[in-house]
Amino acid sequence: MRIPIDPHTLERAEVRGTSKEEIQEVIETGIPVAAKRDRLSKAKVFDFGQIWNNKFYNQKRVQAIYTIEQDTIITITVYVFYGEWK
Repeated sequence: MRIPIDPHTLERAEVRGTSKEEIQEVIETGIPVAAKRDRLSKAKVFDFGQIWNNKFYNQKRVQAIYTIEQDTIITITVYVFYGEWK
C-alpha cells in the first residue's frame, strides 16, 4: 500500500519533532489506537535520548492519524509526545 505523506503532515512533523521516515514506520509497524471521525491511528514509541524544549527526554511517542482510500494511506496529521513509556 502506498503511503505518501501529506504536506500538512510534514509541516506538523517538523514543528513537533519527527520525520517522514518515522511517520511511515509508525503506519507500517505501530500499534493501533482510537481515533475520531472514522479515521485510523497508530502510535509507536521511539528511543530519543535528547533535549526537546530545554528538557531531556528518553523517549518520544509518535502518533499518525490517517485514512485509507483505495490502495493509498492518506495522512491527516501527526502528534508527538515526549516522556517515557514502558
